[in-house]
Amino acid sequence: MKNLILIGGKLQGFEASYLAKKAGLRVVLVDKRERPLIMNVADEFHCFDVTKQPEKLIGLSKTAVAVLPVNENLETINFLRTIADKLACPMLFDFDAYHISMDKKRSKEYFQSIGIPAPLDNPTSPPYFIKPPCESSSIGTSIIYDNSGLEGLDPCMLIEEYVEGDVISLEVIGDGERFEVVRETKVHIDGTYDCHMVTPLGNYPEFRDMTYRLAKHLKLKGIMDVEAIDSPRGLKVLEIDARFPSQTPTAVYHSSGVNLIELLLQAFVTGVRENEGIPEKNHCTYEHLLFADGQLLPVGEHVLSQGVDYHEFHASEGLEIFECSGDRKVFTLISWAPEKEAADLNRQRGFSMLRDYLGIGQEV
Repeated sequence: MKNLILIGGKLQGFEASYLAKKAGLRVVLVDKRERPLIMNVADEFHCFDVTKQPEKLIGLSKTAVAVLPVNENLETINFLRTIADKLACPMLFDFDAYHISMDKKRSKEYFQSIGIPAPLDNPTSPPYFIKPPCESSSIGTSIIYDNSGLEGLDPCMLIEEYVEGDVISLEVIGDGERFEVVRETKVHIDGTYDCHMVTPLGNYPEFRDMTYRLAKHLKLKGIMDVEAIDSPRGLKVLEIDARFPSQTPTAVYHSSGVNLIELLLQAFVTGVRENEGIPEKNHCTYEHLLFADGQLLPVGEHVLSQGVDYHEFHASEGLEIFECSGDRKVFTLISWAPEKEAADLNRQRGFSMLRDYLGIGQEV
């Protein structure tokens, strides 16, 4: 069996491990922590710091088809760039694209340079959407509804107009010359602006075109996630992330049959083929549920990162459940089927299993 080396054992690593196994790959995890969150879903685990012992990673690469960084530690990412050419297999990462995407100010400048619409910076009236320049996803974000809320704000924070609408996401994989846009998904946001559920969308030509242009002008060689607001005033691109994402790839896989790990490997080995849309194969729901106060409640993914072990709880046709253990129990429930009614029944079957397991008597 072929090995895929993952550098990082948190949520991105979990997503990559899940899809790697669906692709028939053996997962080798490298993390400097003794007990990383996803240790029990890897086939092999090595505990060391790649920045201090690069020779170990170079040695492991001789047994692998590829190395995939799945962390956002800038020191580690910068170091990996310096040793990428010493590895015996490809590193599935576009360092130049990541340099732009990791900084939201640089990203906004890039959007403007190629005419991609985005929320306005420094609007003259509230509400304001506040976000840090370099954190991913919802970390550190907030909405301020009056000018007094701007007092004492860290000057490094970005202030944008608040745009209402659905949050939608789209992945694209490139080989530097050709770019394959995959499946649109809807990102369901909780009260902390964190994602608690992902569902697939139909083809969205305007969003696909924007995503293609963003990848083409970067000459992307790797994977990139594009997130936008579908507002009454049109699409507004919020951010790009040129690294393997969490949550949405699994929804893409079950709704379309497209495995982003397989596509990413192709980009570095045989090249990708461009497409004009991915047909919908299944109805699918991907969601996180927190057990609290005797109930199962929707919860954002960042609660998972506080856990100590993320592992499979149940797997059957049309339903998979993963349990994250720690101070609080969190479950990831993935349900799918070709027909919506059957997918909903699989989802309810998952809820019933969890209610029985947790001793919950009432409906959720």
